[in-house]
Amino acid sequence: MDYAGMRVLADELGAFAEGLEGAWRVEIGPEGPSLALRSRPKRHAGIVRRLREQVDRQLRATHPDHICASPHIEHPALGRMLHPDLAVVPGVALDEDGPAVDASHVPASAEIATLAEGNAARPTAFAAMGIAHHLTVDPRTGTIEVHSDPCKGRYARKDAYIFGDTVPFGPWLIDTGDFRRYGKAGS
Repeated sequence: MDYAGMRVLADELGAFAEGLEGAWRVEIGPEGPSLALRSRPKRHAGIVRRLREQVDRQLRATHPDHICASPHIEHPALGRMLHPDLAVVPGVALDEDGPAVDASHVPASAEIATLAEGNAARPTAFAAMGIAHHLTVDPRTGTIEVHSDPCKGRYARKDAYIFGDTVPFGPWLIDTGDFRRYGKAGS
């Protein structure tokens, strides 16, 4: 099936998901369109908020025409459409018609692991799309991975950190001192 056909199917899945309870994610991966339930604890939203605020403040100096948002990102030539928790995108891209932002305009993306699933395979998908920087935060373990230098569908570099570190992420610095682990009261 070509990408246009997969987009039609993804749109149909999205319309179906609107009638379901819960938060659903529609993406197009190597096997085609998929629909998955996203179960996220409040701490997931807290990390997304902190990360967005920090990157947005720094974008004024590094990429003044970009914002930190949560759109679908697509790469039609690869037949892929992903929905990260956050992405750095041109502000005007969110005012354009269409279902997703072109991956060639996205310098960075970030995802926070859920309670039930990790994001182990996800960085490779973003590397294949040519996203220069990808941040993976895992509140289950209190760890962070910064992926960079996409090459041949993989990131050539991966740097590991723990909650509490100041993490270099592309041209930005992320203070993770306020990030909270899942299931750890008061921490």
